[in-house]
Amino acid sequence: MAKSHYLKRSIQDRLFDIFNCSFMIILMFVMVFPFWNTIVVSLNEAIDGIKGNLYFWPRVFTFNNYTNLFRTNTLVDAFYVSVSKTIIVTLLNVFFSALAAYILSRRDFVLKKILTIALVVTLYLDVGLIPQYFNFRDLGLINNYMVYIVPGLLGALNVIVIRTFIYGLPESLAESAKIDGAGEFRIFVQIIIPLCKPILATVALWVAVGAWNSWFDTYIFASSKQHLSTLQYEMMKLLSSAMIQSGSINPGIAATGSTSAVTVTPNSVRSAITIIAALPIIFIYPFLQKYFVAGLVIGGVKG
Repeated sequence: MAKSHYLKRSIQDRLFDIFNCSFMIILMFVMVFPFWNTIVVSLNEAIDGIKGNLYFWPRVFTFNNYTNLFRTNTLVDAFYVSVSKTIIVTLLNVFFSALAAYILSRRDFVLKKILTIALVVTLYLDVGLIPQYFNFRDLGLINNYMVYIVPGLLGALNVIVIRTFIYGLPESLAESAKIDGAGEFRIFVQIIIPLCKPILATVALWVAVGAWNSWFDTYIFASSKQHLSTLQYEMMKLLSSAMIQSGSINPGIAATGSTSAVTVTPNSVRSAITIIAALPIIFIYPFLQKYFVAGLVIGGVKG
């Protein structure tokens, strides 16, 4: 039946399919090739990074760009700090955002409107960096590991998104649980959280990406403590150092192809940094993909 149905399709339909497939292949190439070129440049010799060429395969396969980055234990220690910060912030942010969303979704909660307005206001108004710094200083968070954790305990946008999802759940579930003697926290943990897996996975991915890629908080609030330095902050410093070193490179080196005088260039360092920073998120995304897509679709429909 499928074959006969396909034969009955008009020429216009087949041409449309060919156009769609061709367009998607071109679009895929346009989106994937820059990342692939970054991988290739990171595996090339450093001199190739300043030639400005596009590569489909490394000219000389080498891991020197990565070994130069991890030459000391500083980057390894910073990696552990970034991983721990990302895991802790993601778990706590998702939990407390979901808890706040559940509270604000209760129709009998007296302060529901006031707190919702307060959350929305924070999305449009920012206190500024200087007041935030003094606030953190008074709380004892400067040069403290908790400066990574406390500001990320709650996300206003995350609360609103999760609350919108909870609104779409049948109220009879919570009412039935209350009749059976369950308290609010037990309802939240055993009923609401399992039903909110799609949107929670979506929020978790948002929070994890933001926490993993963040370096500005280290630069402002914890730059004087080396043991608190994050991977992204250390990579930013390495990239700045490589850009300074590149100013002393003889311009004729790239033209002659001599590689003995060049061990690091801004492009080679940037490429290696990009791959290192992207790999953890790339590995995590496949496990959250089905929840991520479902959360976006359901959240968009219910919103």
